[in-house]
Order: sequence, then C-alpha cells, then structure tokens
Amino acid sequence: MWQDTRVTRQLGIGYPIVQGPFGGGLSSPQLAAAVSNAGGLGSFGAQGMTPDAIRAAVADIRSRTGAPFAVNLWVSTADAAASDITRDAFDAALAPLAPLFAELRAQLPAFPPAPDLSFEDQAAALVQARPPVFSFVFGIPPAPILDRCRTLGITTIGAATTVDEARALEAAGVDLIVATGAEAGGHRPSFLRTAEASLMGTLSLVPQVVDAVKTPVIAAGGIADGRGVAAVLALGADAAQVGTAFLACEESNAHRAHRAALRGARAGETLLTRGFTGRLGRGLRNTLADTLEQGSLARLPYPFQGHLVGALKRAALEQERFDLVPFWGGQSAPLVTHTRAADLFRSLVAGAERASSRSPIAVSP
Repeated sequence: MWQDTRVTRQLGIGYPIVQGPFGGGLSSPQLAAAVSNAGGLGSFGAQGMTPDAIRAAVADIRSRTGAPFAVNLWVSTADAAASDITRDAFDAALAPLAPLFAELRAQLPAFPPAPDLSFEDQAAALVQARPPVFSFVFGIPPAPILDRCRTLGITTIGAATTVDEARALEAAGVDLIVATGAEAGGHRPSFLRTAEASLMGTLSLVPQVVDAVKTPVIAAGGIADGRGVAAVLALGADAAQVGTAFLACEESNAHRAHRAALRGARAGETLLTRGFTGRLGRGLRNTLADTLEQGSLARLPYPFQGHLVGALKRAALEQERFDLVPFWGGQSAPLVTHTRAADLFRSLVAGAERASSRSPIAVSP
C-alpha cells in the first residue's frame, strides 16, 4: 500500500503527507492539528517566537490533537554579514523604499532592529515542551541538542537542498531528511553553499538524495495535489511535504489576501528573491516584489532586510495595500483550489490513491 512507508511507521501517522511549516507568524495551531487529526504530520513554524511563546504553542497544539505533530525552528537566525551593518548601510537600503513608506504615511523603521532571538534558547524551550517531532532548517543543531532529542524520544527532521547537505544531516544522526526542491515556496534553507548555488528541482534532487543516504527522505517542493504525492513516492521518497496548498487554507495564519492570492495565482507568477528578507525565497510577484528586484536596489542581509520590509508590510496590511505586501508561495500555486485543510488532505489522499493504482506503462524493448 502506498501509504505504508518508513516515515509513516516511524512517526506513527496514517499517510505519508507532511504539512510544511511556515515561519513569520504564518503557522497556526489550528492548521497543524487539522492535518495531524486527518492522519498526516501537521507542522508549526516557531521561527521568531520567544521561548515562552514556543512552550505555549506546543501546549495549544497538544490540546487540539493527540496525534504526532512537528514544531520547526531556524538553526541560523542571522547572516554572518549582519554583524557588519552600519547605520549608513541601513539608510542606503531604506532610501529607495522611503517613497513607499511616505505613500502609506508609515513611520520609517528604526536602526538597529531588536536583537535576534537565540536558537539555543528557542531549542531549549522546544525540547522542554517535548513535541513529538522537532524539525529545523538553515543548518544542523549542535550535537547536545540532537542527543537530548534522542534521549527524550523526539524525532528530528532536517532540511536539505543538496545531496551534500543530506549527507551532513545523516552524519549528524538526524532521523528524517526533507529534500526540498527549488519549486518550493518560502525560503531556500541552504546551509553548506549559497542558496543560488543550491537550486535543484525536486525531480532531480529527490532520487539523488534517496540514493545517497539511508535515512528516510521526505520530498518537498512543487507538491500541491495527489499526483505530486504519488510522483515523489515513485522517486523513492518515503513521504511528501505540502506547503503552499496548506498555506492557502483558512486554518493557516496567512492574511485572507495572501490566501486569496495563492488560490488565484497563475503560472509563472512566482520569483526567487532576497528582497523580502535578505535570504533567498520564493514568493508571488507583485508591485513590492518588482520594486525590490530592481538591479540598483541595495539589499541587506537577514534579518535587517526583513526588518525594513516587515515595517512596510505592517503598514500596507493596515491600509489593505496588498500590492505592497510580500506573499510567499511556490510554483504549484496555480494548482491550489481548496480552502479547508481537511478537504485538501482528503483530496491529496484520493489523488495519490488514484495515481498509485494506475497500471504501469508498457515500454517496448
């Protein structure tokens, strides 16, 4: 049976379907619980949250489901170059955006931004809360954290964008590996090379990772319906991770305009940009994205660029200027149709069932 895989057996879930975690406040306990209750692995992105907020989120999800769920953190919470940013560099990057702030009558963001949250503090709170699964991106947690997870029976999931990253995760003893292709929405979580040098499509990446490691692989990137689930299982993955389609559901914490934009997306409307946060990610093209992609525009490293754009986003949302809001989304957004997570999940299962039951195509010798 297609739903019986190493991932479903290891996690104790009914179907090899994982909901992608969303950082930046886009995740919700309601969505994570809905996916877990349907038989998949719901996920909650805790990036940017304080330790107390992380503990509260885990308790909230646990109150909504008795099934396994994952909580996700960023291992790297700031680019190395961020420590060198001066007020002059900040002002230079802000200057081209100043007309947009003026148009919105919004206050310019202050320098410097609030101090970064410590991954170590976040991870300590997460491990203390003991969710069934701890997933992470942008690197590998220090060995003591992984050891503590093993001691407590917390399954660990790391993200790879290249074969070398998958090998590094396996060498560290991570339980499951997400092989995330360049089609995926949101940030490219590369950590051994630059994101631009690590852009492999899902169709190429997944079988190469499967061949390179013994650790079970979860495929991600461009999967928005049951056909995609069946396809990556045929490539050797033990589960499929679906992000954009779940982000478009009412249970997510994405703004209604963001959800509507995903459901109304047309082919070719996404782009890879560092303009939103300073780290390469895939989002929907709009006025803001096109402005940030101007060749002469200075972009700051993460999190400084995100501080600039985040201030603009808050003002734009208040005034419903959705053309000036960064909307994350993957290349398969045009396949998104469902508004409820349970309906989407049933459709994924039914579509994978149909695709998996098709007779093999006869090939002449």
